[in-house]
Amino acid sequence: MKKIALFPGSFDPITKGHEALIRKALPLFDGIVVSIGDNKQKHTRFSLEKRMEWIRQTFKDEPRIEVTCHQDLTVDFCKSKGIGYIVRGVRNEQDFRYEAEIARVNRMLDPKIETIFILPDSENEHISSSVVRELLAFGKDVTPFLPQGINLSE
Repeated sequence: MKKIALFPGSFDPITKGHEALIRKALPLFDGIVVSIGDNKQKHTRFSLEKRMEWIRQTFKDEPRIEVTCHQDLTVDFCKSKGIGYIVRGVRNEQDFRYEAEIARVNRMLDPKIETIFILPDSENEHISSSVVRELLAFGKDVTPFLPQGINLSE
């Protein structure tokens, strides 16, 4: 049985931090599904299609990465796709508390799905999509925070 992991998120936009975490997790699994949680009630800056395009572009060199989206609970999406692991990045104590709470609920919903926490490298621990969006709102260059080749003005 293949070990497939899910790396869920909003990726609004994808950052170097996301990319590094996914690449760090890849040797642990046979494949990773990167899925955008498409919550119609959550306001995002970039369209679902554009976010999916950027993720595909970022990982165009890696055939073991699949890019998709889901509208149901993450744990239900995993069950429907036969995914046994959820990978989450944890930058700090606040992230850990939030992610641990979600992992505990997911375990209650399906004890067979395991959550794996991965720490970012120090050069990426300050990068988040919300920081990128904030800088964009003030007209700053966000290129240093984005995967190579990603242009948010396209």
